[in-house]
Amino acid sequence: QVQLVESGGGLVQAGGSLRLSCAASGLTFSNYAMAWFRQAPGKEREFVATISSNGVSTYYADSAKGRFTISRDNAKNTVSLQMSSLKPEDTAVFYCAATASRYSRGFSSDMTYWGKGTLVTVSS
Repeated sequence: QVQLVESGGGLVQAGGSLRLSCAASGLTFSNYAMAWFRQAPGKEREFVATISSNGVSTYYADSAKGRFTISRDNAKNTVSLQMSSLKPEDTAVFYCAATASRYSRGFSSDMTYWGKGTLVTVSS
């Protein structure tokens, strides 16, 4: 049974930083590209960042470029999202997702497994 469990969400002031983690189990982690998505209140889920199965390649949404960094540790089956310079508009539930591919195009329809999400709230 595949499980993706996010952690690290919480309340942070604008301009602050937060690190999200996702622990994966039940799959051969190194065979999966991983991604982070988010869904703000009243909005559709959107792509944030993705990392290739070997961790070499990353790709970010424009909203995340320069502020967020995705990384992974295949030995520990974890993927992280370091977020800095947070803005109130970053407030959302952040989801970890996996696709059985070397790379992800960042499309939610490509993702096979999803976590339940972790809430990030950025206060102004």
